[in-house]
Amino acid sequence: MTDTPILEVVDLHTYYGASHVLHGIGFSIRRGETVSLMGRNGMGKTTTIRSIFGLTPPRRGEIRIDGRTVTGQKANRIARAGLALVPEGRGIFPNLSVEENLVMAARPGHDGRADWPLARVYETFSALFERRGNMGNQLSGGEQQMLAIGRALMTNPDLLVLDEATEGLAPLIRREIWRVVRQIKDTGIATLIVDKDIKALLAVCDRCLILAKGELVYAGTAAELARDPEVHIRYLGV
Repeated sequence: MTDTPILEVVDLHTYYGASHVLHGIGFSIRRGETVSLMGRNGMGKTTTIRSIFGLTPPRRGEIRIDGRTVTGQKANRIARAGLALVPEGRGIFPNLSVEENLVMAARPGHDGRADWPLARVYETFSALFERRGNMGNQLSGGEQQMLAIGRALMTNPDLLVLDEATEGLAPLIRREIWRVVRQIKDTGIATLIVDKDIKALLAVCDRCLILAKGELVYAGTAAELARDPEVHIRYLGV
Protein backbone atom coordinates (compact mmCIF):
# COMPACT_ATOMS: atom_id res chain seq x y z
CA MET A 1 0.00 0.00 0.00
CA THR A 2 1.32 3.42 -0.94
CA ASP A 3 2.33 5.92 1.74
CA THR A 4 1.16 8.81 -0.44
CA PRO A 5 -1.75 10.61 1.26
CA ILE A 6 -5.13 10.34 -0.39
CA LEU A 7 -5.53 14.09 0.02
CA GLU A 8 -2.97 16.85 0.47
CA VAL A 9 -3.98 20.48 0.93
CA VAL A 10 -0.98 22.82 0.63
CA ASP A 11 -0.98 26.55 1.52
CA LEU A 12 -4.57 27.08 0.41
CA HIS A 13 -5.83 30.66 -0.02
CA THR A 14 -9.46 31.06 -1.03
CA TYR A 15 -11.46 34.26 -1.57
CA TYR A 16 -15.08 35.25 -1.96
CA GLY A 17 -14.70 38.32 -4.14
CA ALA A 18 -12.29 40.60 -2.29
CA SER A 19 -12.80 38.75 1.01
CA HIS A 20 -9.81 36.56 1.92
CA VAL A 21 -11.43 33.56 3.66
CA LEU A 22 -8.76 30.85 3.86
CA HIS A 23 -5.24 31.89 4.86
CA GLY A 24 -2.72 29.20 3.97
CA ILE A 25 -4.59 26.07 5.08
CA GLY A 26 -2.52 22.90 4.92
CA PHE A 27 -3.15 19.28 5.97
CA SER A 28 -3.18 15.73 4.63
CA ILE A 29 -5.34 12.63 5.04
CA ARG A 30 -3.98 9.11 4.64
CA ARG A 31 -5.79 5.93 3.69
CA GLY A 32 -8.17 4.67 6.33
CA GLU A 33 -7.93 7.79 8.49
CA THR A 34 -10.97 9.49 9.99
CA VAL A 35 -10.27 13.19 10.43
CA SER A 36 -12.49 15.94 11.83
CA LEU A 37 -12.46 19.56 10.66
CA MET A 38 -13.68 21.63 13.60
CA GLY A 39 -14.26 25.26 14.52
CA ARG A 40 -17.00 27.74 15.30
CA ASN A 41 -19.44 28.88 12.62
CA GLY A 42 -17.93 31.05 9.91
CA MET A 43 -14.33 29.92 10.47
CA GLY A 44 -13.85 28.43 6.99
CA LYS A 45 -14.78 24.75 7.28
CA THR A 46 -17.27 24.58 4.42
CA THR A 47 -15.07 26.88 2.32
CA THR A 48 -12.21 24.42 2.80
CA ILE A 49 -14.41 21.60 1.52
CA ARG A 50 -15.64 23.69 -1.41
CA SER A 51 -12.04 24.52 -2.28
CA ILE A 52 -11.02 20.86 -2.23
CA PHE A 53 -13.84 19.93 -4.60
CA GLY A 54 -13.27 22.84 -6.97
CA LEU A 55 -16.61 24.46 -6.13
CA THR A 56 -14.87 27.60 -4.86
CA PRO A 57 -11.45 27.36 -6.49
CA PRO A 58 -8.51 28.67 -4.44
CA ARG A 59 -6.47 31.56 -5.79
CA ARG A 60 -3.24 30.16 -4.33
CA GLY A 61 -2.09 26.83 -3.03
CA GLU A 62 -2.30 23.25 -4.21
CA ILE A 63 -4.63 20.29 -3.84
CA ARG A 64 -3.29 16.80 -4.51
CA ILE A 65 -5.12 13.49 -4.69
CA ASP A 66 -2.87 10.43 -4.46
CA GLY A 67 0.07 12.73 -5.14
CA ARG A 68 -1.44 14.18 -8.34
CA THR A 69 -2.21 17.89 -8.48
CA VAL A 70 -5.90 18.57 -9.15
CA THR A 71 -6.01 22.28 -8.28
CA GLY A 72 -8.38 24.08 -10.63
CA GLN A 73 -10.06 20.94 -11.96
CA LYS A 74 -13.84 20.72 -12.07
CA ALA A 75 -15.75 18.96 -9.30
CA ASN A 76 -16.71 15.95 -11.43
CA ARG A 77 -13.04 15.26 -12.23
CA ILE A 78 -12.12 15.49 -8.55
CA ALA A 79 -14.96 13.16 -7.60
CA ARG A 80 -13.85 10.61 -10.15
CA ALA A 81 -10.35 10.71 -8.68
CA GLY A 82 -11.72 9.03 -5.55
CA LEU A 83 -13.44 11.69 -3.42
CA ALA A 84 -17.15 11.77 -2.53
CA LEU A 85 -18.99 14.66 -0.88
CA VAL A 86 -22.09 14.51 1.30
CA PRO A 87 -22.88 18.24 1.23
CA GLU A 88 -24.56 20.37 3.83
CA GLY A 89 -28.18 20.40 2.70
CA ARG A 90 -27.83 16.85 1.25
CA GLY A 91 -28.54 17.74 -2.40
CA ILE A 92 -30.72 14.74 -3.20
CA PHE A 93 -33.04 14.78 -6.22
CA PRO A 94 -36.58 15.34 -4.87
CA ASN A 95 -38.40 13.99 -7.94
CA LEU A 96 -36.43 10.75 -8.16
CA SER A 97 -37.17 7.72 -6.02
CA VAL A 98 -34.77 6.55 -3.34
CA GLU A 99 -33.56 3.77 -5.60
CA GLU A 100 -33.17 6.10 -8.59
CA ASN A 101 -31.14 8.54 -6.46
CA LEU A 102 -28.82 5.68 -5.53
CA VAL A 103 -28.52 3.92 -8.87
CA MET A 104 -27.85 7.10 -10.85
CA ALA A 105 -24.69 7.66 -8.76
CA ALA A 106 -23.40 4.09 -8.88
CA ARG A 107 -19.99 3.50 -10.43
CA PRO A 108 -16.80 1.60 -9.62
CA GLY A 109 -14.07 3.41 -7.75
CA HIS A 110 -11.25 4.95 -9.75
CA ASP A 111 -9.23 1.77 -9.16
CA GLY A 112 -12.11 -0.48 -10.25
CA ARG A 113 -13.37 -1.35 -6.77
CA ALA A 114 -17.10 -2.04 -6.41
CA ASP A 115 -17.39 -2.64 -2.68
CA TRP A 116 -20.67 -0.69 -2.28
CA PRO A 117 -23.40 -2.12 -4.53
CA LEU A 118 -27.06 -1.27 -3.98
CA ALA A 119 -27.62 -4.34 -1.80
CA ARG A 120 -24.92 -3.27 0.65
CA VAL A 121 -26.35 0.25 0.94
CA TYR A 122 -29.77 -1.23 1.69
CA GLU A 123 -28.21 -3.57 4.24
CA THR A 124 -26.52 -0.59 5.92
CA PHE A 125 -29.60 1.64 5.78
CA SER A 126 -32.64 -0.59 6.23
CA ALA A 127 -34.90 2.47 6.23
CA LEU A 128 -33.86 3.21 2.64
CA PHE A 129 -34.80 -0.30 1.56
CA GLU A 130 -38.22 0.10 3.13
CA ARG A 131 -38.68 3.47 1.39
CA ARG A 132 -36.95 2.60 -1.87
CA GLY A 133 -40.00 3.48 -3.99
CA ASN A 134 -40.62 6.84 -2.31
CA MET A 135 -39.60 10.12 -3.92
CA GLY A 136 -36.74 12.07 -2.37
CA ASN A 137 -39.12 14.80 -1.21
CA GLN A 138 -41.23 12.23 0.67
CA LEU A 139 -38.43 11.36 3.09
CA SER A 140 -37.76 12.71 6.54
CA GLY A 141 -34.62 14.76 7.13
CA GLY A 142 -32.88 11.75 8.62
CA GLU A 143 -33.83 9.51 5.72
CA GLN A 144 -32.60 12.14 3.27
CA GLN A 145 -29.26 12.22 5.08
CA MET A 146 -29.00 8.43 4.91
CA LEU A 147 -29.79 8.64 1.21
CA ALA A 148 -27.07 11.26 0.66
CA ILE A 149 -24.50 9.08 2.43
CA GLY A 150 -25.62 5.95 0.61
CA ARG A 151 -25.42 7.73 -2.74
CA ALA A 152 -21.85 8.85 -1.97
CA LEU A 153 -20.84 5.32 -0.96
CA MET A 154 -22.12 3.95 -4.28
CA THR A 155 -19.32 5.87 -6.01
CA ASN A 156 -16.88 3.61 -4.10
CA PRO A 157 -14.73 6.48 -2.83
CA ASP A 158 -11.31 6.39 -1.20
CA LEU A 159 -12.25 9.48 0.85
CA LEU A 160 -15.76 10.37 2.01
CA VAL A 161 -16.33 14.00 3.05
CA LEU A 162 -19.29 14.67 5.37
CA ASP A 163 -20.30 18.32 5.80
CA GLU A 164 -22.63 18.73 8.82
CA ALA A 165 -23.94 15.18 8.52
CA THR A 166 -26.06 15.29 11.70
CA GLU A 167 -27.18 18.94 11.75
CA GLY A 168 -30.84 19.38 12.60
CA LEU A 169 -31.53 15.67 13.07
CA ALA A 170 -33.29 14.01 15.99
CA PRO A 171 -31.02 12.33 18.59
CA LEU A 172 -32.01 8.82 17.49
CA ILE A 173 -31.16 9.58 13.87
CA ARG A 174 -27.87 11.23 14.88
CA ARG A 175 -26.87 8.06 16.70
CA GLU A 176 -27.70 6.06 13.58
CA ILE A 177 -25.54 8.32 11.41
CA TRP A 178 -22.59 7.99 13.80
CA ARG A 179 -23.05 4.21 13.80
CA VAL A 180 -22.74 4.23 10.03
CA VAL A 181 -19.68 6.52 10.19
CA ARG A 182 -17.98 3.97 12.45
CA GLN A 183 -18.98 1.18 10.09
CA ILE A 184 -17.55 3.08 7.12
CA LYS A 185 -14.33 3.59 9.08
CA ASP A 186 -14.11 -0.15 9.72
CA THR A 187 -14.26 -0.81 5.96
CA GLY A 188 -11.09 1.24 5.44
CA ILE A 189 -12.60 4.25 3.67
CA ALA A 190 -10.97 7.49 4.83
CA THR A 191 -13.35 10.16 6.10
CA LEU A 192 -13.21 13.92 6.61
CA ILE A 193 -16.04 15.09 8.87
CA VAL A 194 -17.41 18.53 9.70
CA ASP A 195 -19.89 18.41 12.57
CA LYS A 196 -20.83 20.29 15.72
CA ASP A 197 -21.02 17.18 17.92
CA ILE A 198 -17.57 17.38 19.47
CA LYS A 199 -18.08 14.40 21.76
CA ALA A 200 -19.05 12.17 18.84
CA LEU A 201 -16.15 13.44 16.73
CA LEU A 202 -13.63 12.70 19.47
CA ALA A 203 -15.05 9.20 19.83
CA VAL A 204 -14.77 8.26 16.15
CA CYS A 205 -11.90 10.34 14.71
CA ASP A 206 -8.20 9.55 14.62
CA ARG A 207 -7.09 13.18 14.20
CA CYS A 208 -8.67 16.60 14.67
CA LEU A 209 -8.06 19.85 12.82
CA ILE A 210 -9.39 23.19 14.10
CA LEU A 211 -9.92 26.32 12.01
CA ALA A 212 -10.20 29.85 13.38
CA LYS A 213 -10.73 32.83 11.07
CA GLY A 214 -9.59 30.85 8.06
CA GLU A 215 -6.36 29.57 9.61
CA LEU A 216 -5.45 26.11 10.88
CA VAL A 217 -4.83 26.68 14.59
CA TYR A 218 -4.72 23.11 15.89
CA ALA A 219 -3.80 19.68 14.56
CA GLY A 220 -3.51 16.65 16.80
CA THR A 221 -4.95 13.28 17.68
CA ALA A 222 -8.46 13.01 19.07
CA ALA A 223 -7.01 11.71 22.33
CA GLU A 224 -4.74 14.76 22.62
CA LEU A 225 -7.61 17.15 21.98
CA ALA A 226 -9.83 15.38 24.49
CA ARG A 227 -7.17 16.03 27.15
CA ASP A 228 -6.86 19.76 26.33
CA PRO A 229 -9.87 21.67 27.66
CA GLU A 230 -8.13 25.01 27.04
CA VAL A 231 -8.26 24.39 23.28
CA HIS A 232 -11.96 23.50 23.56
CA ILE A 233 -12.70 26.78 25.31
CA ARG A 234 -10.52 28.93 23.07
CA TYR A 235 -11.56 27.61 19.67
CA LEU A 236 -14.72 25.52 20.06
CA GLY A 237 -16.66 27.46 22.67
CA VAL A 238 -17.17 24.53 25.05
